[in-house]
Amino acid sequence: MTLDKFFKENGKVAVAFSGGVDSSYLLYEAKRCGADVVAYYVSSQFQPAFELEDARRIAEYTGCEMKVLEVDVLSEPAVTANPKDRCYHCKRRIFSTILEAASKDGFTTVLDGTNYSDDIADRPGYRALGEMHVLSPLRICGLTKSEIRLRSKEAGLFTWNKSAYACLATRIPTGDLITEGKLKMTERAENLLFSLGFEDFRVRYLDGYARIQVRASQLAKLMDNRDRIREELGRDYKGVLLDLETRNEQ
Repeated sequence: MTLDKFFKENGKVAVAFSGGVDSSYLLYEAKRCGADVVAYYVSSQFQPAFELEDARRIAEYTGCEMKVLEVDVLSEPAVTANPKDRCYHCKRRIFSTILEAASKDGFTTVLDGTNYSDDIADRPGYRALGEMHVLSPLRICGLTKSEIRLRSKEAGLFTWNKSAYACLATRIPTGDLITEGKLKMTERAENLLFSLGFEDFRVRYLDGYARIQVRASQLAKLMDNRDRIREELGRDYKGVLLDLETRNEQ
């Protein structure tokens, strides 16, 4: 199936929109194909502020209406306890909110940006989407991440080369209680690295320490900035550690 055919069959859709590579391209295609589409962005403690700004930029570029829904994910004990299937419980909470809002607006079909490259066997959250009958057109149409990036570039979407950015909760080890304090620490730490020009990195919480993981190509840059990083992160963390398991180049 092609996206043109999909949106011909599904002409009125709500898009669960994060401002990332996949959902941005999905929103663009829905609009291009003439669908009646509204983007729903869920704002929670798990998303850094820049994600909302990116989402607004894409919505404006595509000419799509975007609605921001506030969700207190920390009110869910099954989420804050941070079990192995935390993502399942989080997705249930988030998509319940989207489905309710979309239904009130007259939308019965809700889409998400899961693509053909995603390993759904390792994503508890995808099980929640199936249970809630959320459709994933990019996956249905066999579009891989690399193809989506290429098409996004051709479409003029600034997200075409945006690094993957999982939610802030993924920085906290499974089984460790998720708190607003830990999330804010993580956001401040990663904002610092962004400001220093780092890309595709993680600052993980480990027993009160910050464990930084970057690409191998940016290790030298990390060493050049280590004094500032150690000083500023030291305001929140007991110390700063370097993860020698570097991130794969993308």
